[in-house]
Amino acid sequence: MADRKPAPPVDPRERLAETLPSLRAFAISLCRNVTQADDLVQETLLKAWRNIEKFDPATNLEAWLFTILRNTFYSSLRKSRREVSDPDGAHAGSLYEKPAHDGRLAMNDFQRAFDQLSPEHREVLILVGASGYSCEEASEMMGVAVGTVKSRASRARKKLAELMQLEKGEDLFAGTDGAMAAVISKSAVQG
Repeated sequence: MADRKPAPPVDPRERLAETLPSLRAFAISLCRNVTQADDLVQETLLKAWRNIEKFDPATNLEAWLFTILRNTFYSSLRKSRREVSDPDGAHAGSLYEKPAHDGRLAMNDFQRAFDQLSPEHREVLILVGASGYSCEEASEMMGVAVGTVKSRASRARKKLAELMQLEKGEDLFAGTDGAMAAVISKSAVQG
């Protein structure tokens, strides 16, 4: 019998492409702009590639990438505070929104409310609500205590319910799609 050597471990660089959809969704939730989100994902992948030797193959690659993406986002947010704003509204005036159709009204209301949340609240709702990570996994990705994640998630859901003008006991899932339902499913206004 020939001695069988164990298969060499898969290079994490070969697995980067499979994480793109999750990374992009997370980046869009933070940036609220598809173009900026795509740039953020690209920057994340470049940083990961340059620092791949720092990745521990025994850990979760996606969580490592989410942490890089999150840190890159907040670093750019701090830098952008020094940028010039649009006080006369020239840029804002050139923007437009496609007309909302009946089937999309609830989602549009949700998106408007979600956009009003702080980046920290959007982040925790995406990780814990929509992406299905446990509070423990989210705390690792966010670099905060588990209690902080739970507290932020609770406050974020409560704020989201307030922004959507939901009454206590109101059916949160009437007319909602899966993404919105996942984010607000544990809202304090349920009972």
